[in-house]
Amino acid sequence: MDVMESTTDVLIVGGGINGAGIARDLAGRGLRVVLCEKDDLAAHTSSSSTKLIHGGLRYLEYYEFSLVRKALAEREVLLKSAPHIMWPLRFVMPHDPSMRPALMIRAGLFLYDHLAKREVLPGSHGIDMRSHVAGQPLKPQFTKGFVYSDGWVDDARLVVLNAIDAAEHGATVLTGWRCVDAQRNPTGWQMQLQDAHGARRRVSARALVNAAGPWAAQFLQEHAHLHESKTLRLVKGSHIVVKKLFDHDHAYIFQNPDRRIIFAIPYEGDFTLIGTTDVEHDGPAGQARINDDEISYLCEQASRYFAKPITASDVVWTYAGVRPLLGDETADASAVTRDYQLDFDTAQAPLLTVWGGKITTFRKLAEEAADGLCQHLGVKKPAWTAGAFLPGGDLSAWIGPPVRPDTDFERFDQALAERHPQWPAAVRRHLARCYGARIDKVVGPEGLGEEIAPGLYEAELNYLHQQEWARSADDVLWRRTKLGLHMAPADRERVARWCEARWQIKHEPVEMKA
Repeated sequence: MDVMESTTDVLIVGGGINGAGIARDLAGRGLRVVLCEKDDLAAHTSSSSTKLIHGGLRYLEYYEFSLVRKALAEREVLLKSAPHIMWPLRFVMPHDPSMRPALMIRAGLFLYDHLAKREVLPGSHGIDMRSHVAGQPLKPQFTKGFVYSDGWVDDARLVVLNAIDAAEHGATVLTGWRCVDAQRNPTGWQMQLQDAHGARRRVSARALVNAAGPWAAQFLQEHAHLHESKTLRLVKGSHIVVKKLFDHDHAYIFQNPDRRIIFAIPYEGDFTLIGTTDVEHDGPAGQARINDDEISYLCEQASRYFAKPITASDVVWTYAGVRPLLGDETADASAVTRDYQLDFDTAQAPLLTVWGGKITTFRKLAEEAADGLCQHLGVKKPAWTAGAFLPGGDLSAWIGPPVRPDTDFERFDQALAERHPQWPAAVRRHLARCYGARIDKVVGPEGLGEEIAPGLYEAELNYLHQQEWARSADDVLWRRTKLGLHMAPADRERVARWCEARWQIKHEPVEMKA
């Protein structure tokens, strides 16, 4: 078997949000970049978040002011960069007098409003739950509450858009390729990559980035042959999805007796997303699954607030991911910092290891990582992503100059409706949300093509395979889109057979209740 060989400036291991973000930033500065991911992009932690662009209101209780300020400042930077996959979201916190005092909540929200500059997101205020629309689905004892702003993001698509931008700036993105060996010398790294079929690639790089998330320490020890004293704390976060519990567009943040919080968020039009848990994970990082106790916990805590009780039989889908956190192993899991740490090892050829992090601060993390790598490699290229659009985010060709992200998207959706009045409204909205201004790359002059399953057409499937590294039905139905939630099992199986026949791949069915 022939072994492919290539030379690059930086090889990045890990196709989650941090690896994809760093690849994008470096490629945009003109560096040669190879990104390898052993599975699919965002296959693990980065598609298993609560899908929020937020400062982390509860982190104020742990005096994480630096992290909260950094995250708050990033919210509007991100919202402006991709208004099709991110948008403002108002959160309602019903006041439970047995939990935190109202004065403490007001003080926390005042800090939340003023720790960073806001242009798009409105500030917080108190509400009368008896007259506010958000009070209707809740138990009558919750008469007072608070409203504040954060944002929503399609986390898996955020990763893919960063990878697309990296590729369009010249990076090579390899999914299904594992870095099995990394040998270091004073001037560079010699890496061996291998795919699931045993094919191999040799890559020579001036620097190596370890963005393997939950596998970061394992990668250093087993594949880079380096002793690493730092250990990650793996904390599982699980979520449940139920049929829609309310009709308004606000989300809820609920305080629990254990002083944790959970969210109840409008999801995919027909559903409500409830999460998350914080449970120590002792097994393999890639095998995180929700357990019955976690389902019971989320149902019980949500039922403390909603008038209609939620039970395990209401759950239509679940997902779980492992967060790689840095912190004191004796501390409560929910108190462990969500901040990140960048470790530069320049004893020989540069090695950057990324520890921790959260979705909201990924761009800042990538910028700091790229700044450090450029310095070590003697490259003088400035940071550039703060004011840049992600692919599909620049809607100006459709609507003219941007005004504010949320209204800009609605104007784009209206323009799309006028151009394609024959498209079903749900299909148009789905395509607008997923692809934004890239819609013409998805649907060409030949149109949508054959409808393979309800709401999913041949044109979109071809685009996802050719342009977004989709290799299986699961990639399409649960990461590039969430169309799997809206399909019956027979529909999902039809998509799987279509992909297998044309892409020559195998699929593993996702278990989901009908």
